[in-house]
Amino acid sequence: MAEYVLAIDQGTTSTRALLFDASARIAVVAQETFEQHFPRPGEVEHEPEELWTTTLSTVRAVLAKAGCGAGDIAAVGIANQRETVLVWERATGRPIHRAIVWQDRRTAGECSALRERGHEALVSERTGLLLDPYFSATKIAWILDHVDGARARAAAGELAFGTVDTFLLWRLTGGRVHATDATNASRTSLYDLRTGDWDPELLELFRVPREVLPEIRDSASDFGTCRAELFGGGIAIAGVAGDQQAATLGQGCFAPGMMKATYGTGCFLVVNTGSAPIASRNRLLTTVVWQHAGERVYGLEGSIFIAGAGVQWLRDELGTVASAPESGRLAAQSDPDQDVYLVPAFTGLGAPWWDAGARGAIFGLTRGTGRAELARATLEAVGYQTRDLIEAVRRDGVEASGLRVDGGMAGSDWTMQFLADVLDLPVDRPVDLETTARGAAWLAGVHAGFYPGPKEWSARWERDRRFTPALDAQERERKLRGWHDAVRRTLTGNEPVTPGPSGLRTPAADGNEAQ
Repeated sequence: MAEYVLAIDQGTTSTRALLFDASARIAVVAQETFEQHFPRPGEVEHEPEELWTTTLSTVRAVLAKAGCGAGDIAAVGIANQRETVLVWERATGRPIHRAIVWQDRRTAGECSALRERGHEALVSERTGLLLDPYFSATKIAWILDHVDGARARAAAGELAFGTVDTFLLWRLTGGRVHATDATNASRTSLYDLRTGDWDPELLELFRVPREVLPEIRDSASDFGTCRAELFGGGIAIAGVAGDQQAATLGQGCFAPGMMKATYGTGCFLVVNTGSAPIASRNRLLTTVVWQHAGERVYGLEGSIFIAGAGVQWLRDELGTVASAPESGRLAAQSDPDQDVYLVPAFTGLGAPWWDAGARGAIFGLTRGTGRAELARATLEAVGYQTRDLIEAVRRDGVEASGLRVDGGMAGSDWTMQFLADVLDLPVDRPVDLETTARGAAWLAGVHAGFYPGPKEWSARWERDRRFTPALDAQERERKLRGWHDAVRRTLTGNEPVTPGPSGLRTPAADGNEAQ
């Protein structure tokens, strides 16, 4: 009898492997970081072989720690950093370029050109996404355009594209499976939300040949078997989801209106909207939360590019903190009379602004501003940006009574209390913060018959602590006005803004379609 489900959580800065037991509790964890490459300003790359070798070594490490073999694993589930693009040779499995990471902005000019030619309406209507370098399609085209002979080889069927899940599936199965799931497909700008398949018109628009694309499958499905020589025996791969969708499932957000926010490198808020996609009029994204038996559940998502990465910036670039937990302790010691705002647009601003040209800025500095005030401004920026997202969700007609949080920053009591204060909503932190891996494990486990269905799985969710709002309403509004003034000064002017009752608004936020 199998004892565990294995979850592979391949993230932006590290790869982790986790074994979950029959009670869905973590038995063993292994983690390895890998190098971030920044060839030019705004460009972010990963070495594909590092994604693969860290996957192998972490899986082997947890099997060794648990003293178990392949026969003790019911199934494997994979959660992955989304939108990141790899292209490799079908014959050898060798990538033809480094992975271009979701944070990369090198195709901003191409996105602007497509927008100027009037194509964003088509992209938004079919995919639920905006024209932004965040998504995969322009990254694929960039690789095919910049690697000698790649376009001809792609058309001849010699190359394969994949997001990270697809690349790992290819390697784990020895090239026998070239597939992805609907959640990852929905982040490429090539997928039609309503048909659940690649869209021929979008393929032509983005100049991506159909020959390179993987098959789209359910999130809980048969994704092949790991090669026996990798882990001492074959293990079925039975679940795949993009990391934010996996976290949504790990948080038990199966009912429409349930909402979670994951605070990792960036922050990603997802609200379940049920069986019909909602077209956002406030520059949020419409996405697939998961797909089972061909039926899709949809959600609205807001993406913040910099959350935990802001604390990493304090630690690694400024040297103002020695460790991430120190930022919360410093923030608690800061001078409350200093209104310092950090707009962390290091790689542009995500939802609801979508300003790829914006860059980070700090406002309100005085001679008395020090490490503590900078730490507080960095943590507060996460709360302010989340508030902007939830306001956009509300204007799209979706109301939530609370927020479930996870990710590394959710462990900071100071940050979560400020989040509750600025949102004026209760914030629930679960006992298990490993919700991304937990969601991947559930997808694999439910397909293998190891875990129960959605209703019982959701009932297993356990709260560690609820943070309730304690900030005076007038003080909250004063702080939000200061934040929105800082944002206004940071925007490049590509999206004109006007003040409104909830702060700055894009034209779309006033009820018009996003342009």
